[in-house]
Amino acid sequence: MKIWSPRSALIVLVALISSLQSAIGVRFVIDREECFSHNVQYEGDTVHVSFVVIKADTPWHYGEDGVDLVVKGPSGDQIHDSRDKISEKFEFTVHKKGLHRFCFTNKSPYHETLDFDIHVGHFAYFDQHAKDEHLNPLLEQIGKLEEALYNIQFEQHWLEAQTDRQAIVNEGMSRRAIHKAMFESAALVGASVLQVYLLRRLFERKLGTSRV
Repeated sequence: MKIWSPRSALIVLVALISSLQSAIGVRFVIDREECFSHNVQYEGDTVHVSFVVIKADTPWHYGEDGVDLVVKGPSGDQIHDSRDKISEKFEFTVHKKGLHRFCFTNKSPYHETLDFDIHVGHFAYFDQHAKDEHLNPLLEQIGKLEEALYNIQFEQHWLEAQTDRQAIVNEGMSRRAIHKAMFESAALVGASVLQVYLLRRLFERKLGTSRV
């Protein structure tokens, strides 16, 4: 049975703290263009990105208008480009550490509400040279478990945003259906009243003619 030394325990603790994933999630209203910056500190990290157009700020608009997203690296190189998307989920590997920019463009005439999520994973123990060979399998399993947990959270956030969008779209369609039914009913009642009025006038004319 192996007894861990204080040094080994410290390495495990440092690895656990350093391997924490960085993630941000934000919901915002976009008019024309909105940009976000996120600093990725290590090359080789995997960046997971997702966004969902939740709604457009107009009660009568529930179309399929999407947004554009352009992702650029620290040196200005374009990493990702998507056009007219209502929702998207993708990932990329960081080849150069530094500040990454995520710029959204809304080309529709309406303000739109977006849900945006970034998740960056890094395993610090890959950069360290621990001499205790028994720690490597443990750290690897801990890293895989942590990555799996963060992936679950990332997927959950994505699904919640999709559910919110669908609920708003369904509510809008139901409201429009009710308004349409009310308008058709009012038009039918108006047509019926007009028919009754015209029939009465017709009968009054005939009665007036017959008396003469």
